[in-house]
This record gives sequence, C-alpha cells and structure tokens, in this order.
Amino acid sequence: MEKDDLSNLDALNVLIIDDQTLVHDILKSTFYDLGIRTVKSAENAFFGLRLCEQQRFHVVICAFNVKSDKDGFHLLEELKFKGHVTKRTILIFLSADTDESLVNSIAELQPDDFWVKPLSPAQVKKRLPHVLEVKKTLYNIYQAVDNKDFGKAIYYADRHLLNPALAKYQMQLLRMKGESLLALCELEDAEAYYRGLMEKYTAPWVYLGFIKVLLRQDKMQEIKELLAQLTDKVETRFATYDLLAQYYIEREDYEQAYEEIKKAAELAPRNIERNKKLWDLARLTHDHQGQYKATQAMAKYAKNSIHDSPALLFNVIRSGIDLACTLTGEASLKILKQSERYIADLENNYAGNEEFKEQLVVVKARVHNAREERDRAERIVDAHVTLKATPSVEDNLDKVKVFHELGRREEAISLLDKVKKQIGGEGLTSQVVGKYIEQETSEREEVHFTPKQLNSMAVELFKKNKKVPALKSLEQALQLTPKNVRVSLSILKVLVAIHRDEGLDADQLELAERTLDILSKSNLDENQQKAFDDFVKELPQNQPGDAPAEDKQPSLNS
Repeated sequence: MEKDDLSNLDALNVLIIDDQTLVHDILKSTFYDLGIRTVKSAENAFFGLRLCEQQRFHVVICAFNVKSDKDGFHLLEELKFKGHVTKRTILIFLSADTDESLVNSIAELQPDDFWVKPLSPAQVKKRLPHVLEVKKTLYNIYQAVDNKDFGKAIYYADRHLLNPALAKYQMQLLRMKGESLLALCELEDAEAYYRGLMEKYTAPWVYLGFIKVLLRQDKMQEIKELLAQLTDKVETRFATYDLLAQYYIEREDYEQAYEEIKKAAELAPRNIERNKKLWDLARLTHDHQGQYKATQAMAKYAKNSIHDSPALLFNVIRSGIDLACTLTGEASLKILKQSERYIADLENNYAGNEEFKEQLVVVKARVHNAREERDRAERIVDAHVTLKATPSVEDNLDKVKVFHELGRREEAISLLDKVKKQIGGEGLTSQVVGKYIEQETSEREEVHFTPKQLNSMAVELFKKNKKVPALKSLEQALQLTPKNVRVSLSILKVLVAIHRDEGLDADQLELAERTLDILSKSNLDENQQKAFDDFVKELPQNQPGDAPAEDKQPSLNS
C-alpha cells in the first residue's frame, strides 16, 4: 500500500466484516457519500479471509462478534499474522459491548479506532476522515515500524515533532518514538525519555512505558508506589499485571509471576499465548486446578482460530487426568468422566488418523490407571506405546507420565532425558518449560507414585499404626501438590497422632510449623477451618518431645 492511496478516496479498498446486514448498509451508504466506491462485505471470518487473499485492503473494519465461525479478536490476529493487516492498514473495531475484558483484548491488537454500535452516519463521517488523515500524515513512521527499522521511525518522529503544523499528532508521535526506543533496547535513553514525558503528560501509555523500561533494568524499588496506583486503575491494570508477570519470570520467581499472570488473563482472556504462559506457570507451581482451567481456556478461545488444533484438547485431557490423580472419590471420577468425553470427541473427529493414534492410547491408559484399572492400562501400554520420542514435547511428557504411573521408572527417566534435549531457545516460554522439565525430572526420580496413590498408601499405613511411613507418603504427596489443603490437613492429623504417642522430633516439629503456616494462608471451608483450629491447639509449636497424651487417635480419613 502506498501513501498516495490514502489521499484518493475513490481508489480506497475497504473491507467490512460483520454478521449484521444493517451495519453493512449503514457503512456502505455513508462511505458512498464520502466518495469511497470500492467496499467489500463479508458476514463471517471465512469470507473475510478469502477476500483478503484476493486483494489488498487499505481499510479493514471488523466486528468483535463475528459469531458464525470466530470472533473478531482471533480473526484480526490471523489477518496480522498472514500480513493482510500491517501498521499501514487502517484497522477499525466495531462492537456493541464495552466491558473491560473486551476492551483489553482489543487494545492488544492496537486498532486505529474503536466504533461503538449502534453506528450513525454522522459518527462515521466524522471519525473515518480523521483516521485517514493520521495514517497518511504519519505514513513514513508506520512503514518504518512495519520494516522493523526503529531507528528510522525515531528519526521521522523527531522531524515531525519539530513541525508546528503537525502539533495535533504530537501524542501519536511521542508514543511511537517511545515504543521504538524500547524495541531497540535503548534502555537508558528510553528511561530518560519517559521521565521527561511524565513531567508533562498523564496518558496511560506514558506510565506503562516508564514502568516497562524500569522493570527491564530491575529497578522495581523505584516504582513500587507507581505500580500500586497503576494496578488500581481500569485503563492500566491489565497491562501492568502483564509486565509484572514477565518481570518475575525473568527472575525465576514463578510463584509471583503466576499470581500476576492470573490477574492479566482474567482481564483479557482471549490471548492464547498468555493462557499458554498461565498454563506453564500453573505447572511449575503445582496448581493442578489452575492447569486444567488454563488448558480449557486455550481450547475455548482458540476455537476456529489460527491457533486451533487437536493438541489443545489433548492438553485439556492430560491436565484433567493430572488433576484427577490429586483428588479422591466423586471429585476424581467427575474429572475422569469429562476426560473420557473429550477422548471420544477426538476419536470421532480424527478416526483413522495415524498422527494421533499413540496420543489417544496414552491418555486412555492414564484414565484406566487413574480409575485403578491397572491391568488394562498395562496391556494398552505394552501393546501400543514405545519409548521413541516424538517431535512434540507435550506428547512425550504424557508418555513419561504413563510410564511413571505404572511404576516403570527407568523408562520414564529415559524418555525425560530425551525431552530435555528438545527444549531450546532463550525466550520466556523456553525458560519456563525448561524449568518445568527440570522439576519433572527431579520429582520423577524422587517420588515414585501419584499424589492419589500416595494418599491411599498413607491411609493404609495409618490404619496399621505405621505413622512415620504414613507421614513420609503424605510429605511426598504434598511435594507434588503443595496447594492441596486436604493433604496438608492429613499431615497435621498424623503429626497429632505421633505427638500424642511419643512427641515430635525436631524435623517433625518443623514440618508441623511449616504446614500450619501454609494452611493459615489458605482458603479453608468451614469444616477444614474447624479441623485446622483443633490442630493448632494440639500441636506444640516451640519444643519437640512433649509428653504424649492419652486421647483417642484420629482417623486419617476423617
């Protein structure tokens, strides 16, 4: 697209993607009045994409609720990915909805304008010429950014800022210059630049640019007060949480990174890469419920988008089985039944596809094992699962899990060694996944059972009055599920029983205090809180070796 095209309305190519006929009628009529003659319409994303493949559009107007096949967010994400929409394209979003999660999702795509429905001809006649004028005037900067020539973008921005005739574009120019400095990693210059802007302007992007450059330089202490203010404002809190998550990931503080990314994902749930990061951090922090929710969100929001893939549903199934292995009774069975329904969906949709044959076999075997149908799981694995690594890290990790859950630890560790060699790159995703693989390797070597199996073993050992081995099993279960309140309470029950019999040694006392501290910060229901309060009263919290009491021993299952 050339700059001169934007000056000739008669030569403009406009695309409207919306599922409402009335919107097409209003826009076409208004554009005709403005002198625009080439307007193409698509009522769904599929035809919108086809039209973009046939010709280049100067203006793309897209509704968020393109209901027939994919929403506007993922459609525009795909248009950008395929090069149909660039910085030089005029991009306008339409929506009748203005809730915070929608606005955050749209803001991530940086459209040139956002028009709220219902549209009026007067509104369109006022807004479109303004957007065209901005794009035309700043065309050389947009072109430089498209070409990733950020030095040239800064040069043009500085020239335009010196031109009094372009004073009304000052904020756009200042913003693009700041973003270009960040893109070039000129951090000292960028810091000085944003400090200067903050003395004159209060626009959200100024503060966000400033905290971004200071976080990159690890100057957290300087901006703590500002961060608190930004996370309290609707227009800045989402982006601030996102920046904080990246900051903590880079410093390997995965617990805090997870807390920040959860907030960001809640405020803008449609971004698949953010949900992937959420999933990885949930895995690193052993939040099995969080893993399940993150994979479900990825599968939901990727539906019919460029990200859509059977692998996403496999990830839901796998995280569901992982979660079920930390639960007992009906809670576990409910998740397993849902996993079986997902497996049936994959089999119906991809019957006969050799690419997914082994993955389906592995998840089926894991479900059987989680249902305590070990013999069936063994037969399936013996007949259909090999130690050969595939190109997919997730497929290989699932094979590791099925081998480990069936007690085949040598096979599991051998395959994990192969997986470690697949992790490459220096990006944040590679860093997080690499750390997770390290964690998996360590835990699979140290702990030979699932949390569910360990809990069952602890119950049986406790019934046989083997309290110390029962405690060891529960400690291993807690290592795999550190956020599991039920396991923590069970540990306290065993410690109470040991204390009543013989008193606690130094290590047991330390475990008691650590577990009490964890539970004091957890969300407990009424029954759990009552049990916790009782344990606090009974357990010594200063010196080991208190005299045993004669009280009745509690049941580990109670």
